[in-house]
Amino acid sequence: MTVKLEQHIDPSLIPVLQEVYDPEIPVLSLMDMGVVRYAQLIDGKVKIKITPTYSGCPAMDVMADDIVAAFAEQDMEADVELVLSPAWTTDWITEKGKKALEKYGIAAPLEEKLDKAALLGNEKIVKCTNCGSTNTKMISQFGSTACKALFQCEDCQEPFDYFKCLK
Repeated sequence: MTVKLEQHIDPSLIPVLQEVYDPEIPVLSLMDMGVVRYAQLIDGKVKIKITPTYSGCPAMDVMADDIVAAFAEQDMEADVELVLSPAWTTDWITEKGKKALEKYGIAAPLEEKLDKAALLGNEKIVKCTNCGSTNTKMISQFGSTACKALFQCEDCQEPFDYFKCLK
């Protein structure tokens, strides 16, 4: 079951938030990643809530610091709170974000059912980010980070990360 991304974000704050990028995937803004849940200007201070991509994600402190710094550049004070519920899902990555992942060399997450088939080696459906072939195989359950798996294209021989579906 997919949990709908419910965001409560003051539209005037979006331009600043769009300029804060995931420290592990520098082509993906936190907005396109879907981790920003709440952003409101309250009593002259920006209150922001973010959800980690997975429990224990080491990048969350950096994300929070980067958000605070981005608003400080606009002469605004920001306070960032980590919220765990509902849990983040790869469904919250925007289409723009998925395209940015692919262009960067990380295969975007598949649907949950397809993801399991790909990770168990039952189907060759993860598309190579270099040549577009689906003649790929998983090399490791873990890629450059725990939320990615390492694949290799059997046609062009290039290795690439696949962003695992997280529900």
